Amino acid sequence: MERKNEGRSGYYRSLSRNMLLAVLIVSLTPMFLVSGFILYHFHQSYEEKVNAHLTTLVRKHKQNIDAFLTEKLGEIRFLAQNFTLEEFEDQSFLENQLAVLQGTFGPMFVDLGVIDAEGVQRAYAGPFRLTKALYSTADWFERVMREEFYVSDVFLGLRLLPHFIIAVKENSNARPWILRATIDFVAFNDLVEKIRIGETGFAFILNRLGAFQTKPFLDVSLETGPYLKLLAQQQSNGREVQIVKTRDEAGEQAIYVSVFLKNGDWWLVYRQKAADAFADFNNALKVSLVFILLSVLLIVTTGVMVSRRMVNRIYRSDQEKRMMNEQVVETGKLASVGELAAGIAHEINNPVAIMVEEAGWIGDLLAEEEFKDSENLQEFKRALEQIRTQGRRCKEITHKLLSFARKTDPRIQEVQINELMEELVALSKQRAKFSNIEILTAFQEDLPLLRVSQSELQQVFLNLINNAIDAMEKRGGSLEIGTKQSDHTIVVEISDTGPGIPQANLGRIFNPFFTTKPVGKGTGLGLAICYGIVKKLGGEIEVRSELDVGTTFKVILPFAPVKTAETDTAPGEKPTGNAPLGPSD
Repeated sequence: MERKNEGRSGYYRSLSRNMLLAVLIVSLTPMFLVSGFILYHFHQSYEEKVNAHLTTLVRKHKQNIDAFLTEKLGEIRFLAQNFTLEEFEDQSFLENQLAVLQGTFGPMFVDLGVIDAEGVQRAYAGPFRLTKALYSTADWFERVMREEFYVSDVFLGLRLLPHFIIAVKENSNARPWILRATIDFVAFNDLVEKIRIGETGFAFILNRLGAFQTKPFLDVSLETGPYLKLLAQQQSNGREVQIVKTRDEAGEQAIYVSVFLKNGDWWLVYRQKAADAFADFNNALKVSLVFILLSVLLIVTTGVMVSRRMVNRIYRSDQEKRMMNEQVVETGKLASVGELAAGIAHEINNPVAIMVEEAGWIGDLLAEEEFKDSENLQEFKRALEQIRTQGRRCKEITHKLLSFARKTDPRIQEVQINELMEELVALSKQRAKFSNIEILTAFQEDLPLLRVSQSELQQVFLNLINNAIDAMEKRGGSLEIGTKQSDHTIVVEISDTGPGIPQANLGRIFNPFFTTKPVGKGTGLGLAICYGIVKKLGGEIEVRSELDVGTTFKVILPFAPVKTAETDTAPGEKPTGNAPLGPSD
C-alpha cells in the first residue's frame, strides 16, 4: 500500500483523511451517544436500586435496635412498677430478679441496682462490688431524676468497661428511687456489628456528639468532624434516612446511610465503599467498555481499509482518465496531421503524375530525328531521367502519406499469421541476401486465425522487416522472426543484430516524421503507421534495443481484434489517425 501511495499528491492523502474522518464520525458518534445514554440511565437505575436497598436495610435495623432498647426498658419499668422499694432492697430478691432476667434474655442484663434520691446505690446484684456507690454527679442520674426513665450513652463508669444503663424512677413514700440495670455492651455491639453487606459494608452507632456507641467492624477514623458534618446535614434536611456519597479518611468514595435512633439521641450510620456497592455495575461497565473499545478498533480499521481502497480506486480512475485524455489529445493531433498529410498528398500526387507523364512525352519527342543531333540531347535526357526519378520518389512519399491517413484497404478477413510472415520473408529474402543478412524463422504451429485487414498487417510487418534490413545493410547480420501464442494473443517478434537504437531515440521512434536515416532515404512515417495500425487492431507494439547488440520489435495481437470505427470505415472515408511516429523506415 505504501508503495502504491508513493508519488501521490497531497490531494489523495487529504481525500483519504477526509473519508476516514467521515467514516469515523458517522460510525462512532451514534455509537458513543447511544452507549453513553444507555450507561447513564443504567447507572442512574442501579444507583436508585442501591440506595433503595440500603435505605430499607438501615430502616429495618433502626427498628430492630429501637425495639431492643424499648423492650429492655419495658422490662425494667415492669419490675419497678410491680415491686416495692423494700422488696428491691432485699438482696436475695434483687439477685432473684436479676437471675430471672438473665434466664429469660441471657447475659444481656449484667446487673441490677437500687439507688435512692441522693444517688447512693442502696442495693446491688451483679458481678461487681458497687453497693453504696455514689451516682449523684452522674449525668444519667440527673437525666432519670428529671425524665423518670432514661437509656444512657455508652460509658466506662466505675467499672472502667464500656456499658450503658437503663434507669427507671419510681416513688416510695413521696421519695424517689431508681431501679438501674446495666446492659451488656458486647451483646449490644454484636447486634450492630452483624449489619454487613458486601466486603466493606458495616454499621456503627454514634451519639449526637459524634462519640462511638459501638465498636466498628472495620477500623475507621475516630475523628468526629466528618460525622458531625453529616449529622448536621441530616438535621438540616430533616430526612429520616440520609444517603451521602463522599470520600472517606482514605480518600476513597464511600456511601454513608444514616438514621436516628433512640428518639434522636443516637445515630446509626451504615458505611460502604462505593466501589463495593457498585461492584456489579462496575463489572458491567468494564465489559461494556471492552466491547466499545473493540468496536472502535474494528470501525477504525475498517474505515482505514475502506478509505484507502476507495482512494486507490479513485486514484486509478483518475490516472486512467488522464491517460485517456492524453490519448484523445494525441489522437486529435494525429488526426489533424493525417488530414493534412492526406490533403497534401492528394494535391501533390496529380501534379507530380502530370509532370512524370509530360517528362515521358518530352522523352518521346527527343527520340525524333530533329532532336537527335542536338548538342544538349544528353543533358536533356539526364534531366528527364532526374525528373522521372524524383517524380517516382514524390509518388512514393504521397503513397505513404495516404497510408498514414488510412487510405489502405481496411477489409477484415481471416489471416493465418504464419502464412503471412512466410510470404513477407520470401519477399524480403532476395534483398537480405544482397545485404549479407541471414533470415531465421521460428513459427509456432497451429496458431489461431486473426480477423484483421491483411493489407494493413502486411504493411506493419513489411515495415519492420525492411527497417531491420536497413539497419544491418552495411555490415550484415541475422534477422530472427518468430511467432507464438500467449494466453489470448499472438506475439510476433522481429529481432535484428544491427547497431541498435540510442536510448534517447527510443521514446520518439513512433513519432511521425522522426527518422535517423539520411536525407532522401526515409520519410519517418513507417513506424508511426505501424503503431497506428497495431493499436487500431487492439494490440500492442513494444521495442527493446541495445547499442551494438540489436533491436527487437514485439507485436502483440489479440485473437479477436477490437473493432473500431476505423475498422469499419468504408473505403474513401477519412479515418482518424492514432499513430505516434518513428525513426527509420
